[in-house]
Amino acid sequence: MGAFGYCFLLKAVSGFQNISLERIVSGKYRTQLWDKQTGSFLPATPGLGMHVEIKDPDTKVILSRQYGSDGRFTFTSHTPGEHQICLHSNSTKMALFAGGKLRVHLDIQVGEHTNNYPEIAAKDKLTELQLRVRQLLDQVEQIQKEQNYQRYREERFRMTSESTNQRVLWWSIAQTVILIITAIWQMRHLKSFFEAKKLV
Repeated sequence: MGAFGYCFLLKAVSGFQNISLERIVSGKYRTQLWDKQTGSFLPATPGLGMHVEIKDPDTKVILSRQYGSDGRFTFTSHTPGEHQICLHSNSTKMALFAGGKLRVHLDIQVGEHTNNYPEIAAKDKLTELQLRVRQLLDQVEQIQKEQNYQRYREERFRMTSESTNQRVLWWSIAQTVILIITAIWQMRHLKSFFEAKKLV
């Protein structure tokens, strides 16, 4: 990739533990380059491009696209869990001009927060009451998705617990069998030892 690159888990940025199924995620970023003369970060030139790559929990690439120095990206999560977002510059030459420093401001919105309701109201010519109802419907939909995701996580946790309990049970049975076999072998060995020494 380019001179600059950084990847992170969406979990750490968004504040959500994980991204649930069919959630809309929107990200907005802007870049700044270090200026040696002023000793501060200044807005990046339009020539700087950023490559955005997003992977789902199965490391499948769901978005890979080139943007400018400022950009906005949106994707829908089709697999619940932690999503990885990678930002890379498109040119190694920027390292020379920037003195090796690039700052990226990133804002992540998840779920109903991605909707621009004033824009929706203007487009669909909605009254304030209609817009509020639209917001409430979107929130209810997101709550349902979150509940479905929590049920999915609970089911996976239960399956993991049952699998672990089963393994512990079989390990306990195996240990008990080994102990019994060892005890029988020791008793036979002692019996043959005593008979060899004519103690019994």
